[in-house]
Amino acid sequence: MKMKTTLLALTLAMGTGVAAAADFPTSSVDYIIPFGPGGESDITARLQQPYFEKLFGEQLVVSYQPGGGGAVGWSQLNNMAGDGTKIMGINLPHIIIKPQQGDVGFQTEDLAAVYMFHYTPDAIVVTADSGYMTLQDLIDDAKANPKKVIFSGSGKGTANHLAQVQFDGLADIETTYVSFQGTGASVTALLGNQVSAAWGYTTVGAAQGDKVRMLAVAMEDRHPAFPDVPTFRELGFDMVSGAYRGIAVPNSASEEVRMQVSDAIKAINAEPEFQQRMLDGGFALVDVGYGADMNAFIAEKAEGYLRAARSAGIIE
Repeated sequence: MKMKTTLLALTLAMGTGVAAAADFPTSSVDYIIPFGPGGESDITARLQQPYFEKLFGEQLVVSYQPGGGGAVGWSQLNNMAGDGTKIMGINLPHIIIKPQQGDVGFQTEDLAAVYMFHYTPDAIVVTADSGYMTLQDLIDDAKANPKKVIFSGSGKGTANHLAQVQFDGLADIETTYVSFQGTGASVTALLGNQVSAAWGYTTVGAAQGDKVRMLAVAMEDRHPAFPDVPTFRELGFDMVSGAYRGIAVPNSASEEVRMQVSDAIKAINAEPEFQQRMLDGGFALVDVGYGADMNAFIAEKAEGYLRAARSAGIIE
């Protein structure tokens, strides 16, 4: 079995550029999610598991270390072994905003991000029977009734909240954002008609089906699972945003280990069946690997997140 695994890894290294894949992994890998089970980070990890085993012949063991909106896990990452046996999920904007709000035990630059593999695009979601048939309907109501259009969303300082701040500025409207404890609670409020609409994700559209309607999605192009839903850009609003997810390793990890983990996640992302399952779930794939591209990606996203957070008074 080990010989087959090594041969497979070597084949991947030749065919897809997986650096030194024959040396990684040499055992099972602990994949720590710094949130509780059931969220998008957990769903993705569970989707990645079988492909990791298929490609590398080892187990990807998922566990949870929730608390502080991810901060508990991220503050402890660098105390773990840097030999490639420990990896942890990371999220944007969380790792950008959290350290700006106070002492949470880590700084953004403390986290050795090695791969960003997808994002859940922001979307304005309404119930299927909502009077808002188009995004313009919602904008017209918000202009006529400042602060009376009420959105639910998954917490303060999250991608949802920052999207609401950004869109209000772009559309020259004032809406009200009500923070809920996660996407599930936000959607429950929407379906219970406690709010006018929700700042959610395309994954909400996938999960709720005919119960909801999305008015626009914050993507460069329309989502393949929702070809009838326009992008904000199509409607005149320059928004490409959402919650980005990826992998970090302890900062004691060598350059070789960082590249090996990065290339392993890249190989999973390249699997056609995995790609289809992600799209069916409402996710949007990205491929940002370790190195200069990662640094530039985080810096670019941080600029927009911090601007919106200051505008909302979340940080100084």
